[in-house]
Amino acid sequence: MAYLVRLIERVSGLSGLVIAWLVFPLIIASCYEVFSRYILNAPTIWAFELGYMAMGTHALIGAAYTLRDRGHIRIDVFYSHLPVKTKVLIDTAGYVCLFLPVVSWVTLGLWEYWVEALVAGDRSGQSAWNPIIWPFRLMFFLGFALLWAQGLAELIKCFWYLSGRIEELDSGDG
Repeated sequence: MAYLVRLIERVSGLSGLVIAWLVFPLIIASCYEVFSRYILNAPTIWAFELGYMAMGTHALIGAAYTLRDRGHIRIDVFYSHLPVKTKVLIDTAGYVCLFLPVVSWVTLGLWEYWVEALVAGDRSGQSAWNPIIWPFRLMFFLGFALLWAQGLAELIKCFWYLSGRIEELDSGDG
C-alpha cells in the first residue's frame, strides 16, 4: 500500500510540474494575439480557443498536484483549532462520504463525454478555427482521474494516521 501511495504522489507531482509549463505557450499565444490584433490589425482565429483549452487543462491536471500539497482552499475557522486526530477524522469522513463518490461519478461521466466526442468527431463550434474537441475532453477525464487517485492516497494516509502507522500527518495547518 505504501508503494501505491508513493506512486500516486509521484504521478501527481510530475503531472503538476509538467502541466505548469503549459502557462508559457499560453502567455506567448496571448501576447501574439494582442500584438496581432492591436498592432497589425489582424486578429487570429485560434487564440480564444487555445487560451481556454490551455487554461482548462492547466487547472484540471494541476488539481491533483494541489491536493497532494494541501493547496486547495479550506474554510478553516474551526478546523484549524482542532486536534490533529479530529482533523484526520473530518478529512476521512469527507473523502469517504463526499470527495471520492463525487469525483468517481464525475470521472466516469467525463470518460463517456470524451468517448462521445472521439467517436462523433465533435468540434468546438466556438470560433472559425473550430478544432476537434476530444483532446480537450480527454484532459477533463485525466484531470479528474488524477484527482481521484490523489484523493485515494490522501484517504489511505488518513487511515494510516488513525491506525498509528504514521505519527505525523500534514492536515492543513499551514
